[in-house]
Amino acid sequence: MNGNTTFVHRNTALLAVEATEAQVPVSSDQIDEWLTPARRRLRLPKGVLQRVAGVYERRWWKDPVNGWRQGIVLAAERAMSKAGITRDQVGLMINASVSRQHLEPAVVTSVHDALGMPTSCMDFDITNACLGFVNAMTMAAGMIDAGQIEYALVVGAEDVEEVQRTTIDKLNAKGSTKADFTNMFASLTLGSGAAAAVLGRADTHPEGHRLTGTQARAGTQHHELCIGDMDDMRTDSAGLLENGIELIMDTWRAANDAGLDLRSVDHVIPHQVSMVYTRNFAKISGVGMEKIPVTFPDWGNVAAEAVPMTLAKHQSSIERGDRVLLLGVGSGLNTAFMEVQW
Repeated sequence: MNGNTTFVHRNTALLAVEATEAQVPVSSDQIDEWLTPARRRLRLPKGVLQRVAGVYERRWWKDPVNGWRQGIVLAAERAMSKAGITRDQVGLMINASVSRQHLEPAVVTSVHDALGMPTSCMDFDITNACLGFVNAMTMAAGMIDAGQIEYALVVGAEDVEEVQRTTIDKLNAKGSTKADFTNMFASLTLGSGAAAAVLGRADTHPEGHRLTGTQARAGTQHHELCIGDMDDMRTDSAGLLENGIELIMDTWRAANDAGLDLRSVDHVIPHQVSMVYTRNFAKISGVGMEKIPVTFPDWGNVAAEAVPMTLAKHQSSIERGDRVLLLGVGSGLNTAFMEVQW
């Protein structure tokens, strides 16, 4: 059977969302310079990252070892303070990062420890490529609605320096080809950053931003379009764009057929990939570009943290009562739309 999975959130509100920008700007011009051996040998022009993806800069952590964790801690502390809660009130903490330094233990364990969370706070990772943060919010909302927890803290951080340095080294190697450049291109559009969100009961937090529902859809026949590990990512960018947009629009049409009228939302916060992706979505969906804030020109694609970081930056422009659509999509392919009544 084809269709959307629909979750109705009955008593969950977004109480705070905060972001931490990584400290070291790395321009696409700088990456062009580092790729000089490959560009000369393969006769590649400068400025491809800007022209094709619209990414002019991305960021790396100042501390290459612990910067990502420090970024999460800072965002989480700000989010809890803004929400007006303390650590001992948090019943669930989920890390939704794509980046990870090792397979075991879960990434969240070191963040849980660094934040000094109580032993009563359950913690685990959710990994679903760039969709992880939205998935984590949906799961947390289900537990809050069920009365299992009072508050949830969803966090994540991406650290892309190692994979980008490795990619540059591979492309500069004598055996690399133009096909390798095409397959590794998406790796160079990534960026580092961190985000945190606090969710709680809507009935005890009328000042919060109520989560109304999530529409999710799977397109897993496309699971081989982007394959990444800890030091390499190879992507069929054209296939990912075409099939990703198709999956999003299938989800969009099914949601509208169910009466959600997504075209009338006031703000759409999509996953931040490229200008081509964003303009294609705006054109096909009929959502004006004025409703879609973009951060990828300055931050690149911050993977699972792209949506919450963009929301955190844009939230001062959202008015009470506005409808906000968080539009996540991840390699695999999977997508989820979460509506928030601001």
